[in-house]
Amino acid sequence: MNRFVIAALVVSALATATRAEEPRELTVFAAASLREAFEDLARTFESNTPGVKVRVNLAGSQELRTQIENGARADVFASADQKHMAALVEAKLVAAPRVFVRNTPVIIVPKGNPAKVGSFEELPRAKKLVIGAPEVPIGSYTIEIFDKVGGDFKQKVLANVASRELNVRQVMAKVSLGEADAGIVYRTDAMAGKDKVEIIEIPAKVNVIAEYTVAVLSKAPQAAAARAFVDLLLSADGQKRLAAAGFVAP
Repeated sequence: MNRFVIAALVVSALATATRAEEPRELTVFAAASLREAFEDLARTFESNTPGVKVRVNLAGSQELRTQIENGARADVFASADQKHMAALVEAKLVAAPRVFVRNTPVIIVPKGNPAKVGSFEELPRAKKLVIGAPEVPIGSYTIEIFDKVGGDFKQKVLANVASRELNVRQVMAKVSLGEADAGIVYRTDAMAGKDKVEIIEIPAKVNVIAEYTVAVLSKAPQAAAARAFVDLLLSADGQKRLAAAGFVAP
């Protein structure tokens, strides 16, 4: 065997060893409101599962659903509502979804509350209101809340909508930057940005409960790791970490 063949075999062996040492990638598609909690849970999962690297893809649930429907590579999908998950179940793209956490919408205003919105009933004072688009879970929940109030409240509030955003963090960003008088986000988002916004509660009698669902994709490349990640979400440790971010157990 000549030295060129030997060299080629050595290079091939080293390349194979390098590939063997590369971590497997677990791809988690998650609603934007799960950012801080899932970044923490991803680190926890990686420390407990040597050889696996977690990549969290964050966006609006409706956008993630569309990506999955169009063949995007993913292992786990965590939605901020049950509607988008149900569509994937119907298409047989995910199996056996579980409700793993709950959340509640709140009103946020910039620090100092320049529009002087003192309560939910005073929301029409916000002349520049930012909400989620109708297809976004937070946007759908927002309209549901307004519908519960009755009278002309919904009409007055919607007349002041300056923009409808494609995920809840975009609503959060505009209010945080003072580009809007108020917005409606999840409590967890408001907690994550509490140094830049103030929270106004929505009365329980008109508020809604957002139920987050999670499922392993039917064609998950890393199915075993995906199931283990879902198990972490539902475990006592996972629920404790989610609670620390402001979520409520199902």
